[in-house]
Amino acid sequence: MVQFFDEISPSLAKWMNQQQVFWVATAPLSGDGHINLSPKGGEGMFHIVDPRQVWYEDLTGSGVETISHLRENGRITVLFNAFEGPPRIARLYGRGTVYEYGTPEYNTFVPAESRKPGSRSVILIDVHKVSTSCGYAVPFFDFKAHRTRLLAWATKKESIDVASADAHGSSEGLVGYWNKANLKSLDGLTGLVTAPFTTETFPVQNTAYKTDNEKTGRGLMGAVGPTKFLLGFSLGILVASAYMRMSQQSYF
Repeated sequence: MVQFFDEISPSLAKWMNQQQVFWVATAPLSGDGHINLSPKGGEGMFHIVDPRQVWYEDLTGSGVETISHLRENGRITVLFNAFEGPPRIARLYGRGTVYEYGTPEYNTFVPAESRKPGSRSVILIDVHKVSTSCGYAVPFFDFKAHRTRLLAWATKKESIDVASADAHGSSEGLVGYWNKANLKSLDGLTGLVTAPFTTETFPVQNTAYKTDNEKTGRGLMGAVGPTKFLLGFSLGILVASAYMRMSQQSYF
């Protein structure tokens, strides 16, 4: 059964901090505009300030819908749901404010030493209503690891900007990407207005982010495990060698 609250309870806050993914929904005022629903993940991205305020670090994406919609009307809903343990869905209804990379407000929330590669803004949400419901139909899923491909991609893009002689970055770097893909929403609403024109230098990343395949051990060896892979490979060589000897004996 659905329940409504005026703020985030301590127990709900603890549960939300344990989840590995959340969703944000926004929409333009136009009746025929594109409604947006975006999944968000990554370790340490979501933060609860107090029972009525939360924020998350917004990484660079191929679109800029959430930022554009918030600039126009501020409406936003954040959703969490349980993939393990007792079923639960929680929604945070609120109004969001965008603080872009290169602004003092952004730096207050995200200091250089903790910034994720590709981080383009902080989405601060003032929560005015909270709801919880059952989530009985949501299936069980096991968490394996956070994807790192976006972080690896952004690290390379930022390194191009750092090496550029232009104070505004390179057209092939992250700043260039913001100018190409993050200035307008699908409906032509304003997206990024500060980050694409900043002269602030990206902090040097000390973490070498591995690709998803490297981190999760996927691929041929990852699918069977290194020990089984080497054993199978060795047996394959022995079988092939025996076959070749038999072939040579029968030939001669």
